[in-house]
Amino acid sequence: MTDNYRLIENVELQETLYHYRVHPGINLYVLPRPGYQKKYAIFSTRFGSIDNCFRVEPEQEYTTLPEGIAHFLEHKLFEDERGNVFDRFAELGASANAFTSFTQTSYLFSCTANFEKSLKQLLDFVQEPYFTDQTVQKEQGIIGQEIKMYEDHPYWRVFFNLLEGLYVEHPVRNDIAGTVKSIARITPDLLYRCYNTFYHPSNMAVFVVGDLDPVRVGHQVEENFAARSYRPMGAIVRHYPSEPHAIRQQRTVQELVVSEPIFLLGFKDMVVGELQGADIMRRELLMELLLDIIFGSSETLYNALYKEDLINESFSSDYTAEVNYGYTMIGGETKDPEQLYQRIMKVIAGFIKEGVNKEQFERHRRKILGSYIRRFNSLEFIANNFLSFRFRGTDLFQLPSILQEVRRGEVLALAEENLDPDRHAISLIVPPKED
Repeated sequence: MTDNYRLIENVELQETLYHYRVHPGINLYVLPRPGYQKKYAIFSTRFGSIDNCFRVEPEQEYTTLPEGIAHFLEHKLFEDERGNVFDRFAELGASANAFTSFTQTSYLFSCTANFEKSLKQLLDFVQEPYFTDQTVQKEQGIIGQEIKMYEDHPYWRVFFNLLEGLYVEHPVRNDIAGTVKSIARITPDLLYRCYNTFYHPSNMAVFVVGDLDPVRVGHQVEENFAARSYRPMGAIVRHYPSEPHAIRQQRTVQELVVSEPIFLLGFKDMVVGELQGADIMRRELLMELLLDIIFGSSETLYNALYKEDLINESFSSDYTAEVNYGYTMIGGETKDPEQLYQRIMKVIAGFIKEGVNKEQFERHRRKILGSYIRRFNSLEFIANNFLSFRFRGTDLFQLPSILQEVRRGEVLALAEENLDPDRHAISLIVPPKED
């Protein structure tokens, strides 16, 4: 059965990807990289911190989850009746890790030897949950300490304070780890409910890359899943609250121990929720172009601000787009947040009025295209980003061709729409006031 794969070929990148649809519905992607010593595998589920209200068809009632349960579940899977899973990967000479984002949870490893044993270890522990009252209570203490630690982390707080200012209802405004109060409500029954829903193979995908035989990998994954008793499951229906266009709060200031203030300016994107698949990727690329044209390190603004000591190497700009939310963030450490804010807003207004010339547009497009092509040398970049884009209904390998299709006028139109001064907020972390 695994010999019936679909090839996804990209001439520009000179890549050939093998795609298997393995019973009972999981997608497996294998990218051969002959000559690479390193091998990398990632096993991901479309379950992140914002997925805290759902039902499974034909159910009519929604289940509401405590904030932080996706992250909590990620932690718990690394501990089972045999002990710590990290130790078993270390015995094989493999390095394992995991992460939870707003939209997905991923488990991964890299190795140079013992790949098949390491892949079996990855597939097994993710599919064999073990939750008890005792282990859950223990984890509540561990994650509670982690949450308290991040309450004093300046860059973590400036980020989530900004999201709390931009969003009124959407759960992206909530910390991925939850709160000490919310994780105290997590029980083994709730964890199994989440696991049996979101960790069903039909909601998951595996990506493997390295000097590997795609057919051999396909057979191993198929045999692993065939040995388990999965039943078909109805569609997962996620519920997100209606989010108003207006922001919640324009300015948030928090005092923490920092040497200089940390400034973050954000813009709320209300159009992204209407987009699907390749349209989301196109919007991301246009925003990356736009931000690089205005705030890139080769541009006049960046160099002027740097010479005036208003920014340092921490200054950056970034755009995030998911199926039902999107935002732009600009900022870093600064000695004068108010002056930096005024300068940025003035430049944005000037850009919207004057636009971008053809030479500048093409120069930045070539720069970003070259950057992405270089990143395709990284096994981790390919695997992590391929599944992230796939869960959003598009293909990472389409990225270069979409980038070459975008037009100069689209960038200006997006600046007017997405850098709307009526939908911006500011987050500041400042040193404590002296007594």
